[in-house]
Amino acid sequence: MFSEDELAMLDGKRRAAFRSGFLGIPSLGWSTLAQIVSVGPHDRAAAVEMLTRCLQDRFGAPDLAAARTAAEMEFEFAGSLCSQSPGTLIGLQRHFENDAIRESFRVLSRRTGAAPLQGFSVLEAEELDEGEAPDGSAAPESGGRG
Repeated sequence: MFSEDELAMLDGKRRAAFRSGFLGIPSLGWSTLAQIVSVGPHDRAAAVEMLTRCLQDRFGAPDLAAARTAAEMEFEFAGSLCSQSPGTLIGLQRHFENDAIRESFRVLSRRTGAAPLQGFSVLEAEELDEGEAPDGSAAPESGGRG
């Protein structure tokens, strides 16, 4: 992914992707965390095939056999990171050192005994009458949306 980049010159999203990004397939989008999940043989084979196609179509693998070998190696490596239980999050830190790209991984575990934090709440609300603001007062005149 970064073999043709001048790593010292990366900035913005590209730098963030290099430093801590997991590459998604088939979207080729970046995520800063990956979640361990249980995968059966059929799903694994489908994911290997997706990555194989990406390696050949998007990254110029010399042939299908080379792309499949590389995809299998990536999934073997990814599987080696999954010794924790499903649901565990993994973070990544990548840097350039001694003429090589180095990666280190960390496990983000749930705190035991603590209640999960709630990010959103869904509340039922009564429907407003036309011209009524949420606080019950008259709504100001709208100047254009509609």
